Amino acid sequence: MEKINLKEKFSKFSDYWNPRIVGELNGQHVKLAKFHGDFVWHSHEHEDELFFVIKGRLLMRFQDKEVWVEEGEMIIVPAKVEHQPVANEEVEVMLFEPKSTLNTGNIIEERTRNNLEEI
Repeated sequence: MEKINLKEKFSKFSDYWNPRIVGELNGQHVKLAKFHGDFVWHSHEHEDELFFVIKGRLLMRFQDKEVWVEEGEMIIVPAKVEHQPVANEEVEVMLFEPKSTLNTGNIIEERTRNNLEEI
């Protein structure tokens, strides 16, 4: 049982759209990622995702609306809901999702990450 310093963990990487595992609980991974630019439209067949904005401002696009998620706020995207995270500037995000969750969901592309680094 060790505490985790998010600022220190975020300082260990600078690339975008490449989540790192910082913890695990109840079959869920706690991940940190930096976002910048537009991500791929995708959905997850079986997994809900929680996006908690630590620093910056995230736009979550859905087919029928757009939601701004501000620093200190979070959004939960239910399974099967198509979405696209967008970051006009660098955003630091904590994610809670089942271990089986692939970052690009039902889409395979150059930013798909199968094996995540633990930091």
